[in-house]
Amino acid sequence: MNSISRRTWLRSAAAAIVAPTIIPASVLGKDGRPSPSNRITLGMIGLGSMGLRHVKGFLQQYDTQITAVCDVDEARRKQSLQEINQVYDNKDCAEINDFRELIARKDIDALCISLPDQWHAIPVIMAARAGKDIYGEKPLALTVAEGRAMCDAVKQNGCVWQTGSWQRSTWQFRFGAELVRNGRIGKLLKVEVGNPDTPTTGPQPPMPVPDGFDYELWLGPAPWAPYTEKRCHWNFRWIFDYSGGQLTDNGAHDIDIAHWGMNCDYTGPVTVEGAGEFPTDGLWNTAGKHHLVCRYANGVELFIGDRSRYPGGVRWIGENGWVHANRSGIQTEPKSLLREQFSGGMARNPVDRQDHRRNFLDCIKTRAETVAPIEVAHRSITVAHLGNIAMRLGRKLRWNPDTEQIVDDSAATRMLSVSYREPWKL
Repeated sequence: MNSISRRTWLRSAAAAIVAPTIIPASVLGKDGRPSPSNRITLGMIGLGSMGLRHVKGFLQQYDTQITAVCDVDEARRKQSLQEINQVYDNKDCAEINDFRELIARKDIDALCISLPDQWHAIPVIMAARAGKDIYGEKPLALTVAEGRAMCDAVKQNGCVWQTGSWQRSTWQFRFGAELVRNGRIGKLLKVEVGNPDTPTTGPQPPMPVPDGFDYELWLGPAPWAPYTEKRCHWNFRWIFDYSGGQLTDNGAHDIDIAHWGMNCDYTGPVTVEGAGEFPTDGLWNTAGKHHLVCRYANGVELFIGDRSRYPGGVRWIGENGWVHANRSGIQTEPKSLLREQFSGGMARNPVDRQDHRRNFLDCIKTRAETVAPIEVAHRSITVAHLGNIAMRLGRKLRWNPDTEQIVDDSAATRMLSVSYREPWKL
């Protein structure tokens, strides 16, 4: 099937599930799954810690077929192929080094992209223009400018998008946000988000690039730097050329949930200020301990800091009580709030982490909006990007969330984007 006819079939199949259907065994695949021609074909780009988790997660979905995997690290490709071949009992999945080759394939409906942050924007925009639906990992982008360009590309090309902000698909975060949005703690006064500390390391020596690792492509649009083990893979998170520390890594999750309860999914703060402790030497240079104050037009303040200041998760504080949600559960004051019930609204959202992928696949079929749209992810991670800029410059920023511009600060404005290394362009 070509992509247009496949999408037509998927929408028809979604409509048909409301009525009982007898399906001939001849059109089914292994173990009663839809035949390969009737499954959502999925390409996996990025096979590190999160990428491999997604491989295992999507392998559990009955109506999906992973048909290609892509990573610049051959060892990671081989590990993923082993998982896939074991489940499918064949060796049909393609192994690809360069994401551009995978995106160009006409036999793939959707992509799961789990790359370092400096590699979020370019593949997403290319994939959107190629008509792919996309599950993209958080944080959405390396910069505010990249995030806006990604949002525009997804919207212009009619792509289904799911951000990997899976906390939106868990019960306690949904219920906590719903309590706050429905006024159960009275007027909202302030919100607190607690991040882990960013780790530190000393100077690192240049090392030979390991066999099977395309380091030049791993760097991509980022400035050239000599290979050393602690620069790549998981540790890219602690280097500004590739990410933004715990403020963007963990903050992408909890700022997103804070905004959900604040009913600020499509806006942002009007001022951001704060301070951080930055390493004075060593490879990793993002802030360890940090503290931000973000003020919104309605007077609510969002405080973001390390966990010596605020507990992990999100705490919304109102005139009549508080709600604190984290990955362990939810607490409220008064405790009677835990007995509240809602119908409709956000109660329609998935309530299990695994359902985050399921929600994406269902929306591919129906073309409905997912639980974590790209515009929402852009607005929440913008807060973290502004926080890093404010801390690095050591001054308060004034932000216009309507125009997405920093007011009267040319140096800060330049930090809303980065220059790309040739030949890469946004």
